[in-house]
Amino acid sequence: MARLQAASISALALLITLGASPLRAQQTAPAPTVTALPAAPSATAAQSAPAAAPNPLAQAPALPTQTAPAQAEEPVTTIVVQANEVNLIFTVTDKKGRFITGLRRENFGLLDDGRPPIAVKDFRLAEHLPLRVGIMLDTSSSIRRRFQFEQDSAIEFLLQVLHVNDRAFVEGFDIQTDVAQGFTNNVDLLNQGIRKLRPGGGTALFDALYKTCRDQMLTLRETSAVRRALILVSDGDDNYSRVQESEAIKMCQRAETIVYSISTNVSPSKDKGDDTLRQISEATGGQAFYPVRIEDVATGFHNIEQELRSQYSLVYTPANFKNDGSFRTIYLQALDPRYHVRANKGYFAPRPPQ
Repeated sequence: MARLQAASISALALLITLGASPLRAQQTAPAPTVTALPAAPSATAAQSAPAAAPNPLAQAPALPTQTAPAQAEEPVTTIVVQANEVNLIFTVTDKKGRFITGLRRENFGLLDDGRPPIAVKDFRLAEHLPLRVGIMLDTSSSIRRRFQFEQDSAIEFLLQVLHVNDRAFVEGFDIQTDVAQGFTNNVDLLNQGIRKLRPGGGTALFDALYKTCRDQMLTLRETSAVRRALILVSDGDDNYSRVQESEAIKMCQRAETIVYSISTNVSPSKDKGDDTLRQISEATGGQAFYPVRIEDVATGFHNIEQELRSQYSLVYTPANFKNDGSFRTIYLQALDPRYHVRANKGYFAPRPPQ
């Protein structure tokens, strides 16, 4: 049987400022109101966290404590009607942006399309899941003087993040996309691909994102579960795209791909492009980073690297699941109010066989 991976490393409009990062903060949106339940979570922080305080009422139903035995990993490119399993990847941080990696399934509340899941099949840290990462570098003329910093930071990121079972590709985009190096685990080839890219031309950001998720991520055929992520380095401006931002986001969600954005706009104030990057990342479960200096682009890559190695994997069976092609919302919350969860906002159910 195959699973649908509703991937996350990350925001349901809960975007957290990394405490040690010289990046501008994103705003936190209010959580949806759902049935309150008491909770008593137990956790070990990746870095030292404050002493546990009495837990107020949680705002989501706790995950079932009786679970089916963990099953072997299976392909995630499609979903079989009889299986109806969702593999959700998510990240937990404390109020200072430090990653929390010692939580258990009973420390969370989950709603899938407004309903608690029927059963939780598996819960674990996701660092064992291979990565499929794409580096998308804006090569339009607007970033010409900043491009070398982007290249250097991207190469260092790949050197640090790729393990033996991981693969990555490199792409530049202006009004067209240029896949300089396809999926590989060879960092030397990825380095050569990044160095071949040259800036110049207009910007078709939404077209590039749509096409990349459709042609690179949606077509992946894997023999086991993987995590899919794009690192988008751009100023967020778009003046040539034919598709709309909403269409690009939907394609990312169909491809179960998380988008992390690193802005190359280092002006004191945010502009429309920064808002665009935030909206794309939030909708796909990622996070947007805003360096205060172009040299700090590397900090954004480093923060993403840390997050990719601090994720959880939650496999569950949703209630009232229908193979109708509809978009199903996901709301995941830590029952301890000291912790914040970043997860994908939802996924598309498969359509019935023709």
